Formats: sequence, C-alpha cells, structure tokens
Amino acid sequence: MGQTLTNKILANHLVSGEMTPGEEISIGIDYTLTQDSTGTMAYLQFEALGIDKVRTKRSIAYIDHNMLQSGFENADDHNYIMSVANKHGIYASRPGNGICHQVNLERFGVPGATLLGSDSHTPTGGGIGMLAIGAGGLDVAVAMGGGPYHLTCPEVLNVELTGSLQPGVSAKDVILEVLRRLSVKGGVGKVIEYTGEGVKTLTVPERATITNMGAELGATTSIFPSDEETRKFLAAQGREEDYVPLAADPDAVYDDKIVIDLSELTPLAAKPHMPDNVETVKDIGPIKVDQVCIGSCTNSSYRDLMRVAAILKGKTVHPDTSLTISPGSKQVMNMLAQNGALSDMIDAGARILESACGPCIGMGQSPATDAVSVRTFNRNFYGRSGTPSANVYLVSPETAAVTALAGHLTDAPEALEDLSILDVDMPEEFVVNDNMIIPPAEDGSQVEVKRGPNIKPFPEHHALPNDIKAPVLLKMEDNITTDHIMPSNAKLLPYRSNIPYLAEFCLTPVDETFPERAKAAQSCFLVAGENYGQGSSREHAALAPLYLGVRGVIAKSFARIHMDNLINNGILPLTFVDPAAYDSVDLRDELEIDDLHADVRDKDTFIVKNLSKGATFEVKLAASPRQRSMLIAGGLLNYTRDQAQQSA
Repeated sequence: MGQTLTNKILANHLVSGEMTPGEEISIGIDYTLTQDSTGTMAYLQFEALGIDKVRTKRSIAYIDHNMLQSGFENADDHNYIMSVANKHGIYASRPGNGICHQVNLERFGVPGATLLGSDSHTPTGGGIGMLAIGAGGLDVAVAMGGGPYHLTCPEVLNVELTGSLQPGVSAKDVILEVLRRLSVKGGVGKVIEYTGEGVKTLTVPERATITNMGAELGATTSIFPSDEETRKFLAAQGREEDYVPLAADPDAVYDDKIVIDLSELTPLAAKPHMPDNVETVKDIGPIKVDQVCIGSCTNSSYRDLMRVAAILKGKTVHPDTSLTISPGSKQVMNMLAQNGALSDMIDAGARILESACGPCIGMGQSPATDAVSVRTFNRNFYGRSGTPSANVYLVSPETAAVTALAGHLTDAPEALEDLSILDVDMPEEFVVNDNMIIPPAEDGSQVEVKRGPNIKPFPEHHALPNDIKAPVLLKMEDNITTDHIMPSNAKLLPYRSNIPYLAEFCLTPVDETFPERAKAAQSCFLVAGENYGQGSSREHAALAPLYLGVRGVIAKSFARIHMDNLINNGILPLTFVDPAAYDSVDLRDELEIDDLHADVRDKDTFIVKNLSKGATFEVKLAASPRQRSMLIAGGLLNYTRDQAQQSA
C-alpha cells in the first residue's frame, strides 16, 4: 500500500507517536516564520524559555501587518522584533519587503521541509510542496528552541484535479469551490492533498492561492506535489538547488476523496460573512460595488497582478468605485514597476498600497457605512474590514479588476471581449534583491534588545485549581471567530504586545460589557456553539481571556489552532458530550467542576454541575496525556519549565 505525500513528509520528520489518524504525534520543524502581529508575543515567549539561539535550519521574522505608524507603538514593536531577531539568530524581513507568505514562497520555501508559522495562512507554503502549518506563537517559540511540534495525526483528504481552467477562471475559484463543497469545518483534522492531471496546469503561485485558503476549511494544512512546475519556479528564483521531486505513490490510499474538473468551474464569490458562503458571480448578480481591494497573501503574486494590469490598461476605474492594489512583495512591486504594469494600474485610477497585509486585516481602507467591498482576500468575517455594516465579497483578481471598471459585480468572461489578454507567462527569471532581509549577528551576546513602553509582559500562567466554581458570562452561537474574541483592527493592532490593554476589547463584538463583567467576576466560563475560534492563529484570543479570568470554554466544537492555544495557555477547552445540553445552559448560570485534577488527568468525559439549575451535564476533554499535563501545570510555558527542571 503506497504512501500519501503528507505521510511521507510526516514520517520523515516524526519524533514521537504512531501515525494513526486521531493519535498525537510530534514532528521536527525545519523552518519557522512569524509576523509582527503575532511575533512580539512569540519572541517574548521565546526569551522566557531562556534559549540563546534558535535551533532550526532557519527562522524568519517578517514585518508585514502593523504598518500604519500613527503612534510610537508599531515602530517600537518593529524595533523590538528586529533587535531580538538579530540577537537570537533569526533572519528579519524589514517593513516594505512584503507579506510573509509571499516572500517565504519566493525566497525560502523548500519542498519536503516542515514549516511552522505563527500565522494561520502558513499553509501557503504547501504550494511549493512544504508541510506548512499555522500555530500559536508559543508553539512556534518552542519550535525555534529546537522542540518538536505536537499535533493530532491528520486524516488525508485527496482533492483530485482534472482538466484545466477556462479563460477568466482562476485558482481562487478552485479553492472557493472546495469551500463550497466542504464548508469552513470540512477540513478539521485533515490535510488536503492535491493530485491529478489538473495539477500540472497550475503554477506555484496558483497552487499557493489554493493552499493559502485551505486555512478557511479548518484544515491542518494543504499540499501540492513538487514537480516540474516547482522546479521552474525555484529556478526562476535562483534557487534550483532547493528543488526535489515529491509526490504521493501511485497506489496511495487516502481517507477520503473528491474530484474537481477544472474545466467546469466558473467565476465564484464568497458572500458575506463567511468564506464558504459561495455562489457563482452570475447567480449573485450585478450588485453595485463601492470598493475593490486587490492583494493579500492569497492573491498578490506577479502573475495575479500582471493579469489585473492587463485588464486595467487603457481604461478607468468606475467613478463610484475605489480600487486599491497591494503587491505581495518588493520583488513583485519591482517587476511591475520595471515592465510598466504598475504605470498601467496607476493610470487607470488604482491606489497603490505598500507591500503588506493592509486592508485584509483591517489595517486601513475600511469601507464606507453600508458599503459593498469586493476583495481578493481570504476572509470576509463580520467586522473584519473595520466597518461592521459593510458587506464583503471574496473573489479572484480577474473578477475584482473587471468589477472595479464596471462599478458592479461582474466577471472576466462576461466583461472582457478578448480573454487572451489574461495569457500571462511566468517569468523565466525573477528580479532577486534580498537587501531587505537582514541576517542575524554572528555573535548575538552583545546585541541589545530594544523594548519600548508598549512591550508588556504576557499574563502570568497559574496551575489549574482542583475545583472551579464560576458563572457563565457569555453564551455564543456557531462560528465565533478569533476576530470576535480578540478584534484585530487598525486601532488595536499596535497593542498586540500589551495584553492588559487588549483585554479591554476582548469579545466586545459579542457583548461590549464582557471585559468589565469578567474583571468583576474574576473567574468565569464561556459557552459557545460549533467551530468556536475559527480564523486567525492569533494567540491573543487565548491570552486576553486568560488575563480576564476565563477558566474554561464549553463548546459544541472547536477550531484546531484556537483549541491548541487555549490548552497552551491553561484554559480548559471542553465540548458537550450531548450537543443538546448547550440549550440547558444559560447566561449567568453558576457552574462547578470539582476534583478537576483527577478528571483532567484520567478521564475523557466528566461532569459539570449547573448549580443554578440543580442539574448536571457531561463534557469531553479531547486532549492527549501531554496536553492534560500542560493544563494541570497552567499551560505550555509552565510545563516546559517544569520538564526542564526535572531534566536538570
């Protein structure tokens, strides 16, 4: 019986455990990445581990999120990251060099290697054949210190691609089709592995678009084979020596499979407010559009923007529509400037933003009140754009560009007379200039780490008490995202290293009174529906609740990264054994769990008393023995310290 590509890479990096789906394994990590939104906390945690120098093949710190410098906070954070990277053996990508996932694909992606990143869209690296996984900052800090990454051994879902895309249809439409079929919960516990003759028709950047948005499926990661297209991409980047051919065995056995005929796809769009709320552009109809934003780590590659430039050339953006374009990297921006494509976009009326995440994370360009914004991004969660009343649609770059010209939603096959203008070849040689990537000091012992006044210690982790009695301070619905739990707009992003300040906004999109009520209660439970914590990997969605005294979250189900982050920070992630029990728990009910250490250590299910109702219900703790020990210790940091002391 043959192996999947996923299992080949996992087996090659296996440190502990048996590769049985559902069982905990640990793997060695070759590379790590951070970005400045999550990086400050990850590096504070790395420093707390007391390790002088990273022990990976290479770790890279990117600055691409918190780019608006309207106060000292972001600039101070950047100085902290650059100096801590210099001291501890980490390469640093300066502001302006580009979005972490785009730059990492261009300059550092290695087929067959493992990559752990403190960003949920780290699976972008799967487009080049990496096993690239998003995780919380503390997991990344441990990996930088040479520790293995622990995960649940995933099932492998095969997406077989046949045929080839029609003109005007792109890779974004492929992943939107996958989301339409599987939903935002459909990838939980799985790796999505792409195979089939259709794979050969997709370039590495197109594959990376698909693996990038695999994060929206809830998947552990997504991966493509490393083949001739991969070799050509690496050769064009001057890195052909990194190429290695990799593929699943012809007789590989998968846990599940779907087939997508690329030739049958038409342009798609995800409607508000969820990436799996997908329909064809034609069926949605020609709705008036106020804003179009092109870019993000999903769709800001050279080929994407060359197609956009071809559509815009010689035309003018509709007078009622604002168009912004964010090239994904300095490399892309340089090449567009050199070949005249940047001029074509500017001439058409596009507003060129810097090579950064920008509007995708609410960092500028918030739409007007009640506006319709069409974006090439990966998420359209409620309020993520910075304007709660806005309606955000997710589309391909081609659909976005023709929509900007028309002033209403349309697609390339409908709007363009000559679709041949979209025939853009990949360059045989990219413009390579790594002068914005700073290597670390040979000897970091004399490097001083710069800490501005906005750098605050992360919350202290306390061992789990043996008995908890606390009220339910929030009862929430399905699909609560990390944007709900810890908002990430332009006003709050500068405070990502200041948990006491951020905590004042924790869960306020759900209930504005929550922070004050939590501080008054000092200890509380949260209750939620399905898929609690989907979205960004931001660890702050666990750290801010920890600071406010959240002891446990009881939900119907959890998103993978957020559940790991809760455990890493000593917060109990409990699921209802009977989902109907969710209806029996109300806001302000007093809950109690006693003899908790024995429950957490030895039991899969245990009893929660609802003192307000005089009733009980069962909950499940889906955690490995290692994670149970972490919870009792008060989180991963305490656990790691305890293990080190025992070893000493």
